[in-house]
Amino acid sequence: MSASHDAERAGSAHDKAPDGSGDHARTVLDDQDISRALTRITHEILERNRDSAGLVLLGIPTRGVHLARRIAQRMSEVEDRRITAGALDVTMYRDDLRLKPARALEHTEIPDDIDGKVVVLIDDVLFSGRTIRAALDALTELGRPKAVQLAVLIDRGHRELPIRADFVGKNLPTSLVEQVKVRLTESDGSDAVSITGGQA
Repeated sequence: MSASHDAERAGSAHDKAPDGSGDHARTVLDDQDISRALTRITHEILERNRDSAGLVLLGIPTRGVHLARRIAQRMSEVEDRRITAGALDVTMYRDDLRLKPARALEHTEIPDDIDGKVVVLIDDVLFSGRTIRAALDALTELGRPKAVQLAVLIDRGHRELPIRADFVGKNLPTSLVEQVKVRLTESDGSDAVSITGGQA
């Protein structure tokens, strides 16, 4: 199996199956489900890490950044202080750069020094684990965090590396022929998670 980017292999960019393909999208999370999942993840992060001032939230572009900002907003409401989420581009650390055409770099924005902090990486779909490995490599050039934790909206299984999420919105068993489609209002106009492909 090729070493490709998690979000691409998860098919998280679009929600509709091609016309005439015979594949029908099956919605597994709607907007309210996603909202509840993010609220739960927020509280779980705060419960595990008592000192929110020692947290740095970094979303992995594109949808991971949107999720990180939503979690930061929820944390701000709970902690009664402003918490900002950043973005961590992993493009140059992917292990499939030689196999695919060059792609545009995303924006990296680190809201705080990560040395000695607990960094929480946030992404939409955890699949092979290769995107998270790339994110860990990227972090090493930014500093030395106290610990790194991982929060994902969807864990669909099929790991190729020994990587596990600390906080999961929904564990979603899938087959390799299925695609998990994540839509978020910020980039797609609405919130939903659906599955396409496989047996009807």
